[in-house]
Amino acid sequence: MAEHRVIEQVLNVLEKIAEQAETTGTFDRQDAGNAVAFFRTFADKCHHGKEEAQLFPAMEAKGFPRDSGPTGVMIAEHEFGRSRVRGMAAAIEQGKAREFAEHARQFLEMLRQHIQKEDHCLFAMADQAFSAAEQEQLLAAFEKVEQEDIGAGTHETFLKIANDLAEKYGVARAEAGAAVQPCCRHRG
Repeated sequence: MAEHRVIEQVLNVLEKIAEQAETTGTFDRQDAGNAVAFFRTFADKCHHGKEEAQLFPAMEAKGFPRDSGPTGVMIAEHEFGRSRVRGMAAAIEQGKAREFAEHARQFLEMLRQHIQKEDHCLFAMADQAFSAAEQEQLLAAFEKVEQEDIGAGTHETFLKIANDLAEKYGVARAEAGAAVQPCCRHRG
């Protein structure tokens, strides 16, 4: 959930960029691009990657059905988010502010609801389904995903991007606890 707080920080920035794009027809393409890069790497590759590679299969092994169950819903929402991020990236490349804002609005709405579902439902189900030892095994598996899929310094790079954007757009930063448990740390 600590990762969610940092993601929400950048969602709040994205909302401000989208508002600017809607009202003025222009937007800071560099900032929008940094937000998209954050969502592609920190939110998707790291956070969603760990869920899809480790958490969801482990939950399904415990009897949670994918087709009509919570993991299937989460995966579908991850895919929807990816399509909106691709749309934002294309709009940035083409300099289409209002198209960017449209994709951003859809992404904002979905991802905020998605985070609430995970924080208040999915993670609670997982906490009850897994023993303390199984949770430790999942944490070790998450660490392996991070080491194999994310390079050294990636977490720090995207946390700096998140904080720089927050400062520029007047958005509150995630609490310090969120930074203590990075999703993309690399030990080596």
